[in-house]
Amino acid sequence: MARMVIRPRLARTVLRLARWRTEGSLPTHGIVVGAPHTSNWDWVISLLLAWSQSRHPRIMVKKEFFRGPLGPIMRGTGAVSIDRDNPAADIKALVDLIARSDQFLLTIAAEGTRSKANYWKSGFFRLSEQTGLPVTLAFIDGPSRTVGSGPTFMPSGDVAADMGLIRAFYADKHGLRPAQRTEPRLRHEGPPPLP
Repeated sequence: MARMVIRPRLARTVLRLARWRTEGSLPTHGIVVGAPHTSNWDWVISLLLAWSQSRHPRIMVKKEFFRGPLGPIMRGTGAVSIDRDNPAADIKALVDLIARSDQFLLTIAAEGTRSKANYWKSGFFRLSEQTGLPVTLAFIDGPSRTVGSGPTFMPSGDVAADMGLIRAFYADKHGLRPAQRTEPRLRHEGPPPLP
């Protein structure tokens, strides 16, 4: 019980001392897409945002982070191990866990990497379809020192329209290292139109 009271206060204090503003409110149930993902600090700042609102998300993290001294930290903060080379079994276990839970908040970095890439991963769409969970867009913007959340939606089945909404939301969100930001675009959408 004490942890339930202390953690939000501590998170709000750390964010304030680090001069980060928060915006919006995270849901208690759903899939949160965190972007832009340009630094390992994204995980820390995003977790502080969630804790400041008394949310305890599960965060998808590649299995390599569970080795060595980081393992206990990953498990203690609710991280979920994903084998990127063979994710099927991990995803099935995750879907089963969600089905057994009344409240489940899962956070995914849709870019899948901290480096600049050509495309986002589409796993958040597939998980939403498999579980019926809505998608909430969350962000980190280094230049304004703001972390927060925006719209929540159920995928419509029209991926182009949904990705248009996502691109519009993230258009002015830069991440901690703007040069490493990946434009929201799925591989099957093809390359962006020429200017």
